[in-house]
Amino acid sequence: MGSAPPVARPNRAALLTVTCLGQFMVLLDNTIVGAALPDMQERLHTRLTGLQWIVDAYVLLVAMLLLSGGVFADRFGRKKIFLAGVVVFTAASALCSAAPSIGWLITGRVLQGIGAAALSPASLTLLTAAYPVPQERVRAIGLWAGLSGIGLAAGPLAGGVLTEAFGWPAIFLVNLPVGAVLLVAGLRTLSESRNPNAPAIDVPGTVLSVLGVGALTYGLIEGGSRGWTSPVILGSFAAAAVILAAFVVVEGRVPAPMLPLRLFRQRLFTVSNTAMVVVGFALMGSSFFFSQFFVYVQGSSILRAGVQTLPATLAMVVVSPFAGRLAARYGFRIMVTLGLALAGLGLLALGFVHAGTGYADVWWRLAVVGVGFALTMSPLTGAAIQSVSPQEGGLASGVSSTTRQIGAVLGVAVLGAVVRTRQSGGASFEDGLTSAFVVAGIVTLATAVFTGLWLSRSTEPARPASPSPAPRLPENTPTP
Repeated sequence: MGSAPPVARPNRAALLTVTCLGQFMVLLDNTIVGAALPDMQERLHTRLTGLQWIVDAYVLLVAMLLLSGGVFADRFGRKKIFLAGVVVFTAASALCSAAPSIGWLITGRVLQGIGAAALSPASLTLLTAAYPVPQERVRAIGLWAGLSGIGLAAGPLAGGVLTEAFGWPAIFLVNLPVGAVLLVAGLRTLSESRNPNAPAIDVPGTVLSVLGVGALTYGLIEGGSRGWTSPVILGSFAAAAVILAAFVVVEGRVPAPMLPLRLFRQRLFTVSNTAMVVVGFALMGSSFFFSQFFVYVQGSSILRAGVQTLPATLAMVVVSPFAGRLAARYGFRIMVTLGLALAGLGLLALGFVHAGTGYADVWWRLAVVGVGFALTMSPLTGAAIQSVSPQEGGLASGVSSTTRQIGAVLGVAVLGAVVRTRQSGGASFEDGLTSAFVVAGIVTLATAVFTGLWLSRSTEPARPASPSPAPRLPENTPTP
């Protein structure tokens, strides 16, 4: 009896290490790509639309497959799906690094998204299954989110260093040794587990969601270059409307939908996920242009630009662990409204920078954006979880991550369209960028007002006396 704990602890330590490393690799890939975009544009001879597809091809697949990835892991084995995700993600990284053209790179990014959508939720379900005691699980998930979240902060610097020294393919090659270590360590240390009561996989819903959001994204990204009234673009918007309408119908009829529409009858759930879409939209859409601003507008090197974008990600990594506690003390509505207002003001402030603005007058604007979104994301996820029954907490957390990813897809597409539309009207790239920052800021500030007005005190989640496992579920599943 007395020898059991010493055996369990090393296994748990190994599991925690493997799952953290897997999530670290996914999160690193979210921010490391941004630093390499200027080099990709130059070496692959692509336009802004090509860069948008490099980012959105990955985020789109993650967004649409994230919920299904968790169900796959529960049904077919968490270890099996985790390792399969590692293999796909690593192989896709190799394809990306060797891509001879933009088309091959986008294909590799699609495969990376599929791997990440399997790896990320499986890593969390492996962890929660290994820590059945709530207090231990909270600590383990906190370590998982914190340690793997270092990947977000390391991305811009690592991307700048690798791209400056070896070119953009190096940012994908770095995943190969990490993936190899994960595969060997995972085969040796992870134990298989399943959920025999896991719901059936919603294949029609998954397929329709990918096609519908994909068609909408295509129209938004390609509209600027092909013309907003061209038959192809109008057809893509029409197809998106029809497919997404079919998705809503299917989700209302299948016995185990990937996105249960009944959850949106709760005002708190609906408002929190609407706000999360805007978080993804403004955060990912604006950060897509950070490195491009420093390189193309201010003439920085790629390495220096990677360092210059750090205030936003560092602020998020430092502030995020405190956001849940602040929301528990001061209230969900206050923290979310304050966070969105700060982020919106920071983005508006970025709309007034120009080629001659010194970095001393730029970094604090990036930091304000990072602090604002950090204060917002964890409380939004916690509110979504607390608005449903305890049995549906994991699903609510997954939906929250998915809505943020959908917002990220739309942010890169829409703000990119703003830049291209301004350029087609004769404006400079600098003017297009600042217009995109202003649009992102206005949308974020409007959402802050919406959140503050639509959530009364009666709809605000109760403030727990001590942290409970559900609200502490991290929303760091693969996002920037």
